[in-house]
Amino acid sequence: MIKLGITHLLTEKRDWLNNKSIGLITNHTGVDENLTHTIELLKEFNLVALFSPEHGLWGAAQDGVQIANTKYLQNQKKTNTETQTLQVYSLYGTNTVLWNKVLQNLDVVIYDIQDVGTRYYTYLGTLLEVMKALESVMESGKCVEYVVADRPNPIGGIHIEGPTLEAAYTSLVGPYPIPVRYGLTIGEAAQMFHTEQGFRFPLKIAQMENWCREMWSDETGLHWVPPSPNMPTLDTATLYPGTCLFEGTNVSEGRGTTKPFEYVGAPWIDKETWITGLNAYIFPGVLFRPIVFTPQFSKYSGETCHGIAIHITERKQVKPTEIAVLMLQLLIDKHPNDFEFREAHFDRLAGCSTLRETLLAGTPCEKIIESWSSDLAQFRERRQPYLLY
Repeated sequence: MIKLGITHLLTEKRDWLNNKSIGLITNHTGVDENLTHTIELLKEFNLVALFSPEHGLWGAAQDGVQIANTKYLQNQKKTNTETQTLQVYSLYGTNTVLWNKVLQNLDVVIYDIQDVGTRYYTYLGTLLEVMKALESVMESGKCVEYVVADRPNPIGGIHIEGPTLEAAYTSLVGPYPIPVRYGLTIGEAAQMFHTEQGFRFPLKIAQMENWCREMWSDETGLHWVPPSPNMPTLDTATLYPGTCLFEGTNVSEGRGTTKPFEYVGAPWIDKETWITGLNAYIFPGVLFRPIVFTPQFSKYSGETCHGIAIHITERKQVKPTEIAVLMLQLLIDKHPNDFEFREAHFDRLAGCSTLRETLLAGTPCEKIIESWSSDLAQFRERRQPYLLY
């Protein structure tokens, strides 16, 4: 089993926290190897504020739901005879944190959240937004340290894939000019952001032990804690870099089913023709199966959808973004009067308008994929100085 960054922090690096006022950015995934929550692990320290990302402190809210500030009742010290009420500040939705006020009372902020290794996932954007806030507060003379408790990239640290974000499409689902699948741990990403943006506040990474880049989540010995309501399994996370693009279309990405991002479909799709077209290509690591499903919420709630289920046979060979490009191309070709892009959102996810435009222009998917190669090669070199493992 690997040793998580939070465990390393609370054993070998306790001096980073001793006698300091601490803010913690976390959610239900912030647990150690024995599933003890980071909030409870910090009860012997001076933890004074909590911050939660999208989906809330307990990961219960669906995507896009605004999260209210709340309270957390923490047992204190080993006896558990004392309690402390901690303010939980939402970093998602309308309740904007008054950073200059909150950070004035802190010496260090810890980030401990499990990411999924895909640019769309908003936990990465939250990491960067906090960094911007820490930099901004320095202008008032307050220096707050940022400690990132590193965690595995669940889909490995080798493969990179997809278009690189263009600055004009920066958003919470596209926070930084990196590819869709970027092959970094959250600590490595933090180092890249800190250096490339020239941030001045102190950044410390509590590194993992025994993790290597070839590892997937189920090879770490750690338990899978679903990072959000629609990320139930490692298979979901594996396909997510591709099938999340369907959020930006009028096709269901499987939300409202037991297989989000593994089921894709719509009422008007000819599933047999779609799957025939997909099987004409040789995509290593996956099999396609025609299905009928009825989402219980989100797109086409209560309606019968026809589509495909994607089954992973060899995950280390799967290229989910490339698969999604062909899926989209075939739908545009076979259902030109039914298929629609939700233009603004699709472009935010893709990080550019080029992908949508080339698909609509009928550009072969091989050429679209090849167009990413130069940027991906540059990113592979660019990320090298920040790799910790």
